[in-house]
Amino acid sequence: MKLATRKNNTRDGELLVVSKDNKRAVVASEVAPTLQALMDDWGSKAPAIDAIYQSLNAGERTDAFDVDPSTLHSPLPRAYGWVDGSAYINHIVLVRKARGAEPPATLETDPLVYQGGSDTFLGPRDDIPLADPDWGCDFESEIAIIMDDTPQGVKPEEVEQYIRLVMICNDVSLRNLIPGELAKSFGFFVSKPSSAFSPMAISPDELGDAWRGGRMYLPLVTHLNGEWYGNPDAGPEMHFSFHEIVAHVCKTRSLSAGTIVGSGTISNKDRSKGSSCLAEKRMIEKIDTGEFSTPFMTFGDRVTIEMFNEDGDSLFGRIDQTVAPMS
Repeated sequence: MKLATRKNNTRDGELLVVSKDNKRAVVASEVAPTLQALMDDWGSKAPAIDAIYQSLNAGERTDAFDVDPSTLHSPLPRAYGWVDGSAYINHIVLVRKARGAEPPATLETDPLVYQGGSDTFLGPRDDIPLADPDWGCDFESEIAIIMDDTPQGVKPEEVEQYIRLVMICNDVSLRNLIPGELAKSFGFFVSKPSSAFSPMAISPDELGDAWRGGRMYLPLVTHLNGEWYGNPDAGPEMHFSFHEIVAHVCKTRSLSAGTIVGSGTISNKDRSKGSSCLAEKRMIEKIDTGEFSTPFMTFGDRVTIEMFNEDGDSLFGRIDQTVAPMS
């Protein structure tokens, strides 16, 4: 199934069931008013939502309407948890070099995660508000999943049964604020403003063979100011799968239904695949030429992030954001 959240006069919007081609939708209030309400009672409500999805795709819904992407919020406009990993070793190595830091000794044996702010997310077509361009605004193109209630101590081989939905993400970073913040040895927060997620969240069964082993085996395509920036494959070089990331997080705690878990920035060693953030490209420039030449984003810069299946169909819809002065 495909789900979206339409903005209205409430914090959490209204839940939509979206057709397979992303073109038509119906309001799902007859089952659940919001996506979080669905997550809270997935076991009993998901079958009814799937029935709506099937009837919508069959052209049987007289209440269907055209999807207007500009009216959509992130599927969860706010969440009980946002846990972001960093599962791509190539990205970790390059970005750490960019700020003069060594990778951790446990780079290949222990997943990197941090807990981000989840009380506010940006919509997929919302501007990225920026108070100061000197903060080094960067995009990060990622995969994310939404979890059902997940118990403490869950094993990697058990995690799949708790993954309910998959999305793509723009995990915005303020690169020039990160070194000072991490120097305090207390983690990210100020340097990690609100993220944005794809218009649609998709159940894993919709993804076919592209979703396997807790990884997404398709390229994630990023454009910056209308020019191709990168399309690294999200699957093969994801060192820690979502199964392993979730099991790591659940070592000492359970996860609440609606918790979002991110993959970290998609990255491939093959430079012809481009990059999924500015920091990587800048570090490659530094290695090759001795200096950074690509600037971070400033007012008016536009980033788009999208994933397509093998037939060229957009799976999650497009994240399309422009940096704007904070009002």
